[in-house]
Amino acid sequence: MHINTKNLKAIQDLYPDELAHCYGCGKSNPDGFQLKTYLVGDETIAYFTPQPKYTALPGSVYGGLIASLLDCHGTGSAAAFVCKNEHISLVDATTIPVRCVTASLKIDFKNPTPMGVELELKGKLRSIEGRKIWVDMTLAANGIICATGEILAIRLRD
Repeated sequence: MHINTKNLKAIQDLYPDELAHCYGCGKSNPDGFQLKTYLVGDETIAYFTPQPKYTALPGSVYGGLIASLLDCHGTGSAAAFVCKNEHISLVDATTIPVRCVTASLKIDFKNPTPMGVELELKGKLRSIEGRKIWVDMTLAANGIICATGEILAIRLRD
């Protein structure tokens, strides 16, 4: 079920311009995926519809794209969860002082990911310890979990 994100701000859109060039989620990268992660309650959500050029086997999405999407959604989720934990508003902000990078990413492929449908990525905070943020994620198509992931993200120093 697609959640209406119309009145929400994507965490990636709040990154300062000098930190917004990521191929997967950077607002300043016109050639990238432009993935947008939204904080909705206690979880994060993002949507992405892959183009046919990301095919692995006929009808299935290439695993590297899935890894890239989970990577970007994971670091965006980590930043959003830090903001929530530190009471930094994502509603009123024009930029945020939080940016995270990947230290570790684990992915388990559960089912083939079909082409031609919108993918839904979700993230749940596992824990925050200092600059380390662990997030558990899922990637689903048509309500079926295609991949799960866990990321250890590190908050960049100010």
